[in-house]
Amino acid sequence: MRAGALTTTTPDPARFAKMRGALVLMGALLAREGEVRLGQPGGDQIGRRRVDAHIAALQALGARFEYNGAFILNAPHLRGQDILLEEASVTATENTILAAALAEGQTIIRNAASEPHVQELCLMLNQMGARIDGIGSNILLIEGVQALHGAEFTLGPDYLEVGSFMALSAVTDGEILIKNAAPEHMRMALMVYKRLGIEPEIRGNDLFLPGNQLMVVMPDIGDAIPKIDDAPWPAFPADMMSVTLVAATQATGTVLFHEKMYESRLYFVDRLINMGARIVLCDPHRALVQGPSTLRGDPQGISSPDIRAGIALIIAALCADGKTVIRNISQIDRGYENIEGKLLELGAKIKRVKE
Repeated sequence: MRAGALTTTTPDPARFAKMRGALVLMGALLAREGEVRLGQPGGDQIGRRRVDAHIAALQALGARFEYNGAFILNAPHLRGQDILLEEASVTATENTILAAALAEGQTIIRNAASEPHVQELCLMLNQMGARIDGIGSNILLIEGVQALHGAEFTLGPDYLEVGSFMALSAVTDGEILIKNAAPEHMRMALMVYKRLGIEPEIRGNDLFLPGNQLMVVMPDIGDAIPKIDDAPWPAFPADMMSVTLVAATQATGTVLFHEKMYESRLYFVDRLINMGARIVLCDPHRALVQGPSTLRGDPQGISSPDIRAGIALIIAALCADGKTVIRNISQIDRGYENIEGKLLELGAKIKRVKE
């Protein structure tokens, strides 16, 4: 990748609107060119997704902000500051890191997100000449530098994809070896899966899930219904709630899912209920799952509302009786590269068709 000569600080609005992650162009372009104009970002429709934390952090570094349907920021000179993010947002943290890396002086980012991909951004920037300390914690110290240089960096595995394939293997009574799975990033996921009777083996940097998993929900002390909820890293990731909920439909017992972060994340459970899952949607944030359920395929077709619901519906379809048609698969493609190719290698009967 070479970006020696940029031609614009106003990315194409149509392309920008296709993904949420494009927001990180805000901090990068502001630091490099001193200005940026962005349209409305896209991404999953899982509830209200604010950008206020991004803007507040960049304003603290010296940016001037204007909103007229587009986000317009100018900053001839960025200066380091002690910044407390109002939420531990991944992209807000990344935007602040990118801007602070080239700001004058020291920046402290408190309440920073610390997910593995945030850590990798910091590690890559350090290889490019940035000076970032506290990587992996919620407090980052950044000494601004005048310029960055090129570097070679190898990306690590996607813990969300690892978790998705573990759930898939468990509900289809399969056996899977996931190479280069970075088990150190899966600690909380493995704890949650254990509560559903899913127990992979750690083999060095790999994860192996044998067949014939117990798939029995572990009750809380006093036989109380256990609760699975999401929170910022290193707690259970919000983006793993959907696939874990599908796994719970195949486990014996009852479990309550509490999605604290997004009010529309759980709406996809209506599709699972139509397939035969026993789920009570208590409110937009809570779903009570009683398993095991025998799922039925939906040959008439169901639509994938977002990346994580989409892969969850694929997992549900693969453990259901009969054929299922899943539409709007471009959502799934945004988060899972060549998903049907990988599933075919595992023995799934799946194909991509045009309608």
